[in-house]
Amino acid sequence: MVPCLGLHMPTTMTTDHDIELVRHAAHGDPFKVLGVHADAQGRLWLRAMLPNATHVTVLDADSGEQLGALAQRYADGFFEGLLSVSEPPNYRLQVRWQDGNSSLVDDPYRFPPVLGELDVWLLGEGSHLRPFEVLGAAQRVMLDVAGTSFAVWAPNASQVSVVGDFNHWDARHHAMRLRRECGVWEIFVPGVSDGARYKYRLRDRHGNVLPQKADPYALQSELRPATASVVARLPTVAPRSDARQRANALDAPVSIYEVHLGSWRRKVEENNRFLNWDELADTLVPYVREMGFTHLELLPISEYPFDGSWGYQPIGLYAPTARFGDAGGLRRFVDRCHSESLGLIIDWVPAHFPTDVHGLSQFDGTALYEYADPREGFHQDWRTLIYNFGRTEVRNFMVANALYWLERYNVDGLRVDAVASMLYRDYSRKAGQWLPNQHGGRENLEAMAFLRRMNEVVGTERPQAVTLAEESTAFPGVSRPPWVGGLGFHYKWNMGWMNDTLSYMKRDPVHRMHHHGEITFSLVYAFNENFVLPISHDEVVHGKGSMLTKMPGDRWQKFANLRAYYGYMFGHPGKKLLFMGCEFAQEREWNHDQSLDWHLLADAAHEGVRRLLCDLNALYRATPALYERDFVPEGFEWIDHHDARRSVLSFVRRGASGDALIAVVCNFTAAVHRGYRLGVPAAGQWRECLNTDSMHYGGSNVGTPLGMAVSEAVACHGRAQSIVIDLPPLACVMFEWKAS
Repeated sequence: MVPCLGLHMPTTMTTDHDIELVRHAAHGDPFKVLGVHADAQGRLWLRAMLPNATHVTVLDADSGEQLGALAQRYADGFFEGLLSVSEPPNYRLQVRWQDGNSSLVDDPYRFPPVLGELDVWLLGEGSHLRPFEVLGAAQRVMLDVAGTSFAVWAPNASQVSVVGDFNHWDARHHAMRLRRECGVWEIFVPGVSDGARYKYRLRDRHGNVLPQKADPYALQSELRPATASVVARLPTVAPRSDARQRANALDAPVSIYEVHLGSWRRKVEENNRFLNWDELADTLVPYVREMGFTHLELLPISEYPFDGSWGYQPIGLYAPTARFGDAGGLRRFVDRCHSESLGLIIDWVPAHFPTDVHGLSQFDGTALYEYADPREGFHQDWRTLIYNFGRTEVRNFMVANALYWLERYNVDGLRVDAVASMLYRDYSRKAGQWLPNQHGGRENLEAMAFLRRMNEVVGTERPQAVTLAEESTAFPGVSRPPWVGGLGFHYKWNMGWMNDTLSYMKRDPVHRMHHHGEITFSLVYAFNENFVLPISHDEVVHGKGSMLTKMPGDRWQKFANLRAYYGYMFGHPGKKLLFMGCEFAQEREWNHDQSLDWHLLADAAHEGVRRLLCDLNALYRATPALYERDFVPEGFEWIDHHDARRSVLSFVRRGASGDALIAVVCNFTAAVHRGYRLGVPAAGQWRECLNTDSMHYGGSNVGTPLGMAVSEAVACHGRAQSIVIDLPPLACVMFEWKAS
């Protein structure tokens, strides 16, 4: 112990025990001890915890006049001294350090609380619409001093400090105050700015030190394997856009190209590195637009620790992953998408989070973000933790995160991952391994309430944006409004369509006649939801093979089958989604660690598939009958779905205008059907507008002579008019109607 050098000891309420706790970064209310305090006689004392300091002088911040000198009461850096003023001053500390250097320091314990009373009330209630504006690390000016405020929700911690490269990761420097009304710890740290790395050092309710935690509201993170949060500026709010709202509407053409950024392309010549946001803007965006897709969807881009999770086990929900550069690069990428009239959707993962100790797991020593009972809070398939959807602050954290990406990064939509796992308490669990809801049922009522709330907030605050549910069950009303009992999503992935049709396409064409219902069944329920037809990354990994290798037959037949399937997909009601590489018939299974096999485009068959996708997208976007009435029965009618013997099916798509008609005919066998009579709903000319068997795509070039059929008053398929066409093998042909 260093003597007090003749100074009178204070007689305030501060005790030696308080000082001892401060010295060990264990005090739950450090502002009670540090900073300026009056003693019983009204004298002002200043205390500071400055490890590695040797001398401290107090100066008037305006005039530079000396207001007092602090004595080193303990050798570990605890200083205190009497001030020569009667009113709490605006002061700074002149500090000499053990290395001989001196610096002028703003004492963080002279600044007022960071959170306003309204913020405290809203956070405590769990109803703050944008908590990311007040929690986390926010650069600001307080009392004319620039710095960064830190605020973190940890209601069950007994003490919290912010540690970082600005304080040598020493928890004694910046111990935080607790706002008990909302359970948030806060402090303003002068001088901290962009790029500073930090974490939170917490003690649990028993005083035990926990593993250092990354900031749940961090706007930037270090590149893995490093795990610190990084101080960054909150992106500005992007203005609303009527154009984007129209482009995302239910009656708009929506054709989505799904991409894993880390493996679309890589810089092989530069140690196989990832492309950064600006490189992706210059390569990926033009490619997707040239291919004719209307939207780009990215696998999760919020920060995550393990490359092999593809982003589906995120830790930093508010931080764009550092793998591709900084937040500014992402904003430029989004702007580039929109400048090319391309929408951007990102995958969003509110269903679960990983157990990494620097993340949300046992954040304040308790199950704060997750359910405490593993029968509710532990996902057995993915070995991850499940958010406690019943806790208002957790719901608020996630609802705000959805709004954050839509407002601050101007993305067009969120594809919500693993919704089925959220809706059912017994999802992937055996009897006895799950807890029923309050009514004894299997539905997760809290998760349902969260999803409705999220969709309501998005619809109100960002009406141009859309949400898409990856939901694989028959849960009703996923894409119906909350006020009619639905979950409020704009779109739902049609997993049933994907499973049934791929099962059908894998079969030898000879046997397809016995399984005709697999290719037609989706139309039984096609209008129950607003469906997206997904051929996603999940269909080309984990031993499932590529889309091309799923197809039966020799090489020519594989390509023909795949082209026919894509034609059928674009004719079928529902928006479209295709994973990267599928557009040129990637042969090997997707590997997240390497680039797609772009060299395949030198092969005519692969290039033919790519050309087909270009033309399908162009036809789709230019033909209202193929998209305007995707979600109502009036937009579709069968011509014939009974011709199982020949594995042929045919239907009509109708646009909002009565004269917008497209007939789609699919032949899923290798036989050519010449002189095939097809009933049509209107008299006139039926022009062949797309044929997947065209030589342009690598096909055998069978088609209706002159690419045109004129209807005759010959009854067929229950219609008074019919046309005669030549139906190519393993092909989909589309005909556009024009009145004579």
